[in-house]
Amino acid sequence: MNKTPKILIVDDEPFNVDYLEQELAYLKYETISAVNGQDALDQIISQSPDLVLLDIMMPIMDGLTLLQNVKANPDLRDIPIIVISANNDLAMVVKGIQLGAEDYLPKPFEPALLKARIQSSLEKKRLHDLQGLYLKSLEHELNIAREIQREFLPARLPELEGWDVSYYFKAAKEVAGDFYDAFLLPDGSFTFLVADVCGKGIGAALFMTLFRSLIHAASTTDQFSPGQILQSFTPAKRLQHVVSLTNNYVADTHEAACMFATIFIGILDLKSGKLTYINGGNEPALIVDRGGKIRAELTKSGPAIGVIPNTQYTAYEFNLADDDLLIAFTDGIPDTLNVHRDTFGRQRLVDLFPQCENPSDLTNKIEASLGQFIGEAEQFDDITLLSLKRKK
Repeated sequence: MNKTPKILIVDDEPFNVDYLEQELAYLKYETISAVNGQDALDQIISQSPDLVLLDIMMPIMDGLTLLQNVKANPDLRDIPIIVISANNDLAMVVKGIQLGAEDYLPKPFEPALLKARIQSSLEKKRLHDLQGLYLKSLEHELNIAREIQREFLPARLPELEGWDVSYYFKAAKEVAGDFYDAFLLPDGSFTFLVADVCGKGIGAALFMTLFRSLIHAASTTDQFSPGQILQSFTPAKRLQHVVSLTNNYVADTHEAACMFATIFIGILDLKSGKLTYINGGNEPALIVDRGGKIRAELTKSGPAIGVIPNTQYTAYEFNLADDDLLIAFTDGIPDTLNVHRDTFGRQRLVDLFPQCENPSDLTNKIEASLGQFIGEAEQFDDITLLSLKRKK
């Protein structure tokens, strides 16, 4: 059942109020009235009218002051206001429009114009209210999506004997295309990854869950390797199996979607420090020595996954020294933008390395540096990094 619109008439001249009440009653609108700006403000707060007809010249609080107060209040600013003024007060009308009035009505009132202006303003408010309900519904759905997506990311990293591990993850929107994972394999080795699905928003988030689930399941179970025992695979063969299976499934099954993900994935032997890795189109993982200098860059060993079916991915090895710190990250760090549209870049990241003795120091300093650099700008891309180092 449609609610009868309620219109507040604000005018200190009884004749004008009586006339408007009669016209609006004929048009089947509910009316309330106020004789000054303060009285009107109180009624706007308590009665929540659908529309205000506002005379500019009034005692106690004039119409323009009332208009400023209403438009400055987030809870009231969407109520449409039509200013009422004599034809010779055009400057005041212009000021009212500049302050946020929806429209104006000249005195003396013309019934047809009165009806048209009121109906137009109420229709705009109806559409605005519908839009607000839709946006609230969308926000609710996005909040649900964010909570579901959070379940796909590890709540905490595994505790590794003899190693420190830290991560930083910050989504640019309600849901993210970036993801990370870290888990122990049955043989005690440590698998970790950072990845970035192309695009933004819901589409990237949906494919993020697909990529992450495929990679995690293919890494930890034999269900995707019929006739083979996953535990018998070398680290290199296991990574090739995981990455190739994920790549082929997405490229073949979701060819029309044209979705892909860059990934850095590694298996670390916690005793020897030997790292086996595949870099599928991702930023190079960096190996930083004790002095904060880059000792090695673990560059691309194949294209992004999900693009070209049957791609042969090469797994490489690197032996981490006791003082080496590894940092794997997505392009959200170097590509971060500030208010001047400058990028954070690689050098700002590299400059932080000498200041950091362990992974936690590094992630904390990167988070702080990125926050200071972004400032008032909107975060442009998801940010994901994972770092590790042998404990002293």
